[in-house]
Amino acid sequence: MLSGRRLDLLDPAPLDVEVEDIAHGLAFVARWNGQTRGDYAYSVAEHSLLVETIFARLARSPQPRWRLAALLHDAPEYVIGDMISPVKAAIGPAYGALDDRLSAAIHLRFGLPAVLPATVKREIKRADRISAWLEAVRIAGFTDTEATRFFGAPDPAVIDGLDIVLRPPLEVRAAYTARHADLLATL
Repeated sequence: MLSGRRLDLLDPAPLDVEVEDIAHGLAFVARWNGQTRGDYAYSVAEHSLLVETIFARLARSPQPRWRLAALLHDAPEYVIGDMISPVKAAIGPAYGALDDRLSAAIHLRFGLPAVLPATVKREIKRADRISAWLEAVRIAGFTDTEATRFFGAPDPAVIDGLDIVLRPPLEVRAAYTARHADLLATL
C-alpha cells in the first residue's frame, strides 16, 4: 500500500489497514467500469459518501458507528476493485469469502464488529441500491423504468435534494478521509 503497509489479501490483519490507503484506492476506482457521463469517473469513494448520506436518511438518527459502517461498505474494493454483479457471480463464493475477510479486518481496525448485525447490513444494502438507482439514472444512461427494474424505486423523500457529484480523485479522497475522521471522532 502507499502507506508502506503490506496487506495479506488471504489473511488481512486490521493493523495493516489505513484509511488513507482506503480513501486513495477508492478515489481511483471507477464505478460502472467508468461508463458514466462527466469529466471524471464516478469513484467508489464518492459512491460511499452518498451511501452513508442515504443510510442516515433511512435510519433516522443512526448510531455513528453504523454510519461509519455505511461509509466503509465498499472499502475492500480499495484492493480488489469494483466488479459488476455478473462478474462476482461468475467468480463464485471465493469472491464473497475474500470480501468478507477484508471487511472483517477493516471493521476491526476502526472499532466496528467484524460482522455487522443483519439489520444494519440490510439498511446499508438498501442505501446502496438507492445510490445505484440515482447513479444509473443520472450518469449511467438508464431510464427511470430501467433503473427501477434493476434496483427498485427509491422513496422520493429519501433522494430529495441528493445529486451525483463528480470530482477529481484527490478531492474525493480528501472528502472521504475527512468524513471518516468526523465519524471516528463521534465514536
